[in-house]
Amino acid sequence: MSQIVYVNGEFVPAAEAKVSVFDRGFLMADAVYEVTSVVGGKLLAFDGHIERLQRSLSELEMASPVTMDELLQIHRDLIAKNNLEEGGIYLQVTRGAPDARDFAWPDPAEVPSGIVLFTFEKPLIDSAIMDAGIKVMSIADERWGRRDIKTTQLLYPSFAKMQAKKQGCQDAWLVEDGYVTEGTANNAYIVKDGVIITRELSTDILHGITRAAILRFAIEAQMKVEERLFTIEEAQNADEAFVTSATGFAQPVIEIDGAQIGTGVPGDISKRLREIYTEEMIKAAI
Repeated sequence: MSQIVYVNGEFVPAAEAKVSVFDRGFLMADAVYEVTSVVGGKLLAFDGHIERLQRSLSELEMASPVTMDELLQIHRDLIAKNNLEEGGIYLQVTRGAPDARDFAWPDPAEVPSGIVLFTFEKPLIDSAIMDAGIKVMSIADERWGRRDIKTTQLLYPSFAKMQAKKQGCQDAWLVEDGYVTEGTANNAYIVKDGVIITRELSTDILHGITRAAILRFAIEAQMKVEERLFTIEEAQNADEAFVTSATGFAQPVIEIDGAQIGTGVPGDISKRLREIYTEEMIKAAI
């Protein structure tokens, strides 16, 4: 059976899915997105992702083409139609497709927002890379300033990811004014003397849904947390490092710019946080 996707109000086979060449998501990256993980055919942290979606839409004065209740049903229908057990659902809302390309936003009363959703399979619970950890390199952060809005403007993160790949790394950490902001598609952390350190929330980084849950679970487990700036040099001298994301959960980092982190294997704190996060998220899945 071919994959079924959702495009502007219809469930269609992926091979038949189409969007207008005038869609502003295609022409101008005038779109926001979310990725929600699926485990056991259920959605993880769905409410958090939808709240962030609403915030992104509001910040960009973009209308939602469906209600949040309808969005939940669309997610569930896609899981059923694609027999998805483990992986995720990608959701994108665009400002729609006016009759012509223009920098000015179209009137939402005349041009409805566009919406696309599709599923993908990916191992989330048992993943070899989680056991081994990843290597990252640093690169200058040259993205636009509103990184707290989850837009589809992902060319620079893609560029950074490819530079990392060329260096034999799996990801890049972005650096601005001497301090780490985040990874290409994740929030960044280090651990020193038992303290979990990550950059505080601002417009400089994405307000990660997994980040919020991980920090809450860490505090509940009596771990110490500091939200502050840190440098690449500080990260290289840390006891542990890791990143968090919707489909990566808590992913250990074992090397930064060629420097081994700690013992060179995933640390106890990141492993424990992944265990807690996985257990709690599966219990709360809908």
